[in-house]
Amino acid sequence: MTKVYPKASFTGRVPLCKAEMKEEIMTVWKKSLIFNCNGFTVFDGKGDLVYRVDNYMEGNKGSILLMDANGKALLTIRRKKMSLGLGDNWLVYEGEETMAIPRLSVKKSVSIFNNKCLAYVTAGESDGRNNKTMYEIEGSYSRRRCAVLDDRRRIAAEIKRKEGGSGVAFGTDIFLLVSA
Repeated sequence: MTKVYPKASFTGRVPLCKAEMKEEIMTVWKKSLIFNCNGFTVFDGKGDLVYRVDNYMEGNKGSILLMDANGKALLTIRRKKMSLGLGDNWLVYEGEETMAIPRLSVKKSVSIFNNKCLAYVTAGESDGRNNKTMYEIEGSYSRRRCAVLDDRRRIAAEIKRKEGGSGVAFGTDIFLLVSA
């Protein structure tokens, strides 16, 4: 990572469909640029800052922001309030707006039959009945390796520990994110 500060011309937005994406390799560092925050910092292949993930809401650990390099909120990810269903659920909103209809819903998998699956992603707020799965997240949190599969089971993105040229890992807090 050669640079920490972004180019001023960045005006990114998050592509959410396969047609908008091109393969990109990024470095994800489990380090917030804000003092006393738990977050992630994402750099592109040139070492430029492209995304930040932080929690600015004091005492609200159920909500985080995905921001561009300039600090503009692109997505808000909020833990869904407890319901009768098992597992954790998250709702993803455009920008900082959390009163609108969610763009995506993420539900932690609790199936004993499919132990590879970590979570399911559906469009809008999932009611558990009619929503078609857009993405499935498989892998292992403990091994620090996950893949996001689309509805045809093709890899849309993968995250794994970043390794140096000789196969030596950088540590448990630096990852390689490859989007297909």
